[in-house]
Amino acid sequence: MSSKKSSRRDIPVFTHPIVETHCHLDYLKSHELDELLEKVKTYNIEKIITIAVEPNNLKTVFDLAQKHSQIWGTQGIHPHQSGLWDNHVKEIIKENLKQDTNSNIVAIGEIGLDYYYDKNPRNIQIKAFEEQIQLATDNDLPFVIHSRDAEEDTMAILKNVKTQIRQKAVIHSFTSKIELAELAIDLDLFLGFNGIITFKNAKDVQSAVEIAPLSHILLETDAPFLTPVPYRGKENAPFYLPFIAEKVAELKQTDVLEVLQKTYRNSHLLFTRLQSN
Repeated sequence: MSSKKSSRRDIPVFTHPIVETHCHLDYLKSHELDELLEKVKTYNIEKIITIAVEPNNLKTVFDLAQKHSQIWGTQGIHPHQSGLWDNHVKEIIKENLKQDTNSNIVAIGEIGLDYYYDKNPRNIQIKAFEEQIQLATDNDLPFVIHSRDAEEDTMAILKNVKTQIRQKAVIHSFTSKIELAELAIDLDLFLGFNGIITFKNAKDVQSAVEIAPLSHILLETDAPFLTPVPYRGKENAPFYLPFIAEKVAELKQTDVLEVLQKTYRNSHLLFTRLQSN
């Protein structure tokens, strides 16, 4: 056990600031929030976006974004919870957006389709996805997409709203077929990459990084899930982002500074409210 620990290299420290574009702070168990927010400063994680996924954590995420200067948030219902999407939940989100006088809510999300687990009927998932895209459009907000084994329907929905969404969405934790990556790039959307790209068997996702221009890439951890190598097996956290930046640089055959500069710019280009705080 001790030899395994000693073989893990330290987390790299870069001078350029980094934006964590997708994590779930309220799901983390290994760190108290104040401790975590102090630790991320060591690794120059400047801003953190924590993501809502269900009716029960809309208020939690909203409150985190209001109370902490390093944290921004989203509002939305994940496809796993799409059976709970209704007018009541929609009104809760609208009211939270109205109460967000400091613009700490930066997007609608996490929304989309998940046909891998299929926890809700597909027509229910599609309805929730489409209505939340409209909610984002109505409030001039970008949106955060979850798409797993649902390329065909995701592509069809995005094509239907393509005139409204340029530079207005990210497909987070991208693991889909190259065709969806190509469409996203064509629509001027972003692709979010996390610890999966450090896994040995993730050749398809690594290929997506290789074909995606740096101008369309965001860095994320999806913490507490998907911890990057060499800390796989431990709970994920935003301070592991430097490993993801390094892997993107390796796959793009460029230096880490260029990755950090461009992804930082991209984060602010998509989540425009980050710039005003």
